[in-house]
Amino acid sequence: MTVLEKGNITIHTENIFPIIKKSLYSAHEIFLRELVSNAVDAIEKLKMVAFAGEYDGDTDNPKITITVDKDKKTLSVTDTGIGMTADEVKKYINQVAFSSAEEFVQKYQGGADQPIIGHFGLGFYSSFIVAKTVEIDTRSYKDGAQAVHWTCDGSPEFELTDSDRTEVGTTVTLTLQDEETEYLESSRVRQLVKTYCDFMPVPIEFEGEVLNQQAAIWRKSPQNLSDEDYLEFYRYLYPFQDEPLLWVHLKTDYPFEINGILYFPKLKPDVDVTQGNIKLFCNQVFVSDHCEEIVPKFLMPMRGVIDSPDIPLNVSRSALQVDRKVRKIADFIAKKVADRLKELYQEDKDQYVKCWKDLGTFVKFGYINDEKFKKQVEDILIYRTTANLSGSDEEKPTVQVETEGDAWQDVSAEGGIVYDGESYTTLEEYLERNQKRHENRVYYCTDPVSQATYVELHKSQGLEVLYLDSFIDTHFIGYLERDRSEVKFSRVDSELDENLVSQDKDTEIVDPNTNKTRSEQIKELFEKALNKPKLTIRTESLKADDPQGTPPAMVLLPEAMRRLRDMTAMLQQEKAEFPEEHILVVNTSHPMIQNLASLSQGAIVSEGSSPSAELANLICHHVYDLALMSQKGFDAEGMKQFVTRSNQVLTQLTNKAV
Repeated sequence: MTVLEKGNITIHTENIFPIIKKSLYSAHEIFLRELVSNAVDAIEKLKMVAFAGEYDGDTDNPKITITVDKDKKTLSVTDTGIGMTADEVKKYINQVAFSSAEEFVQKYQGGADQPIIGHFGLGFYSSFIVAKTVEIDTRSYKDGAQAVHWTCDGSPEFELTDSDRTEVGTTVTLTLQDEETEYLESSRVRQLVKTYCDFMPVPIEFEGEVLNQQAAIWRKSPQNLSDEDYLEFYRYLYPFQDEPLLWVHLKTDYPFEINGILYFPKLKPDVDVTQGNIKLFCNQVFVSDHCEEIVPKFLMPMRGVIDSPDIPLNVSRSALQVDRKVRKIADFIAKKVADRLKELYQEDKDQYVKCWKDLGTFVKFGYINDEKFKKQVEDILIYRTTANLSGSDEEKPTVQVETEGDAWQDVSAEGGIVYDGESYTTLEEYLERNQKRHENRVYYCTDPVSQATYVELHKSQGLEVLYLDSFIDTHFIGYLERDRSEVKFSRVDSELDENLVSQDKDTEIVDPNTNKTRSEQIKELFEKALNKPKLTIRTESLKADDPQGTPPAMVLLPEAMRRLRDMTAMLQQEKAEFPEEHILVVNTSHPMIQNLASLSQGAIVSEGSSPSAELANLICHHVYDLALMSQKGFDAEGMKQFVTRSNQVLTQLTNKAV
């Protein structure tokens, strides 16, 4: 064996290896990613020189082979790439920070299908994280080139000798440190190849088996991919998950290069919208599961792949350098997502509505957090509505509006989407339909279960209600109001619209001695029974074809007070106390309230000592309790008292019946 040279590696510090271990490469396992990446580089370089007519050997069957020898504690990576001469080893290995990739790209620009992945220098030196000795055995593609062998024990000293290698290509052999022998295990090698190298464009063999997928479908043209191709790729990335709702294919080479596929998943109730699920690649080399700086935060729950050589990573590819280019890439991704949503809305409204329960969270979150995205999607925000927008082709859909003289008339309900028996509308369509009935006013519901009575009350009077009942809507409504300052948003249980109340009822005198009306008598009855100084009691006669279909009483929280309570609860991450100052509206047209008034006739002035007065008192509490329940205004003590009073009411009623 002829020793060609001994010397010191050209570096800018006494010993680069502690820096590599402590600063550049904190994750030991990435050494294999770097070695395989370099092997892919070498193979692509050989294709380049063959394309340029400088090499006539076989480049059609490239391969990377990983082998381990547990007895010798060695791991080797062999490629069929371009190889190196002795001078090139000195240049590219001994001068650590030199980039051979840049030189090749410049010389053979446009001469290969795949770009050069990275830099041989520092990437190669990540081997010393796990190895006590690193050897390179290589033979250049050049005619008559002498194969060479390079070895280094982790110090700045190296040895370069002749080699008897006959094949063009390179083998890098690591003799592992005693504490790093996990990388000799078959399962560990397979896991690392699967994680970091699965989509590298060259077959990677280990133990006689090709481990990597190779096909990176995100680099293909969307025209060449079917829906099933996209779905199969999603299943491969995220096994045992529900099918995605839809996807967005990213592909551009100006002003930056980016390829990728992003999927809208079905969102589960416990989803963490701040947790990223998008895989970041750099020229098909896996980099990270975290794309927080690249993907706008409102798109973090999306899944898929983003691949770009223009994303500025540090030398270990483990940290992103945030700059103007990254912000432009984030804007590009947001715009492509918005374009895809608008395309779906315009071309397939049924599919859009079908996906809206999950899509709506993305869109509303983006509306709140990104001004550009908001402008792009504000016209495709849809809401479930109580309006009946269904109808045949021969009969236009209609809603009822009130005209002069309390007459009802069907008018055309233009716009809106009907899917699976439910109606959906945009805000503009809602305002247009209802401008004669309640111009620039939006009635909405946040909890279809607890607010069902209020919703039915509005529907019975021809008032259309929008459902804003997703977890994000409490926060989202405030942004809608800010952007539509001319529109008033009223929750169905915050106040009573004048259209819900009969103004001429209960004005007759029912007590000639005191000149009190029925309404005044009922109000006094509740005030004395409940004895809550901070509770405001109002009596109203609610409109209804069937008074029994209306609630006997309702608790109202003024919009501003309720929102303050909701905000407090959100900030404190706990249920807010129900405010003592609220409004109890007693419905004087309800038969039970009228019966209660008759039952209590004379009880107010008779010290409340009779059985009828006691029962009336209990019923007042019971009515109030039921109204509180719809507002979730009970604490533990309140619920205990409600159960006790309910039993007392039922006992007295059964005593009367016996």
